[in-house]
Amino acid sequence: MTEQTNDQTNPEHAGTGAQDDPTAVKDPETWVTGGEPATGAQISYLTTLAHEAGEEVPDGITKAHASEMIDELKGRSARVSDS
Repeated sequence: MTEQTNDQTNPEHAGTGAQDDPTAVKDPETWVTGGEPATGAQISYLTTLAHEAGEEVPDGITKAHASEMIDELKGRSARVSDS
C-alpha cells in the first residue's frame, strides 16, 4: 500500500471534507445558485419538517435559506434525531 499525501488538490482526496475538496459541504450563503428558488424536493421536505415543528415555510424561499431551515429543523426533529 502506498502512503497517501496530504495534498488536498489531489483528486484522490475527494470526499475528505477538506476546504478545497470539491465534494465538501459548503455554506449555503456561498452557493452560486443559493439565491435561486428552492427546489421541489427542498420544499416538500421542509414542509414536512416545518409542520412537525409548528412552523410555516416562507413564500419565495431560496435554495440557501431552505437548506439552512432544513438543517435547523432537522436538529429539532425527534424523527430525524432518533434515526
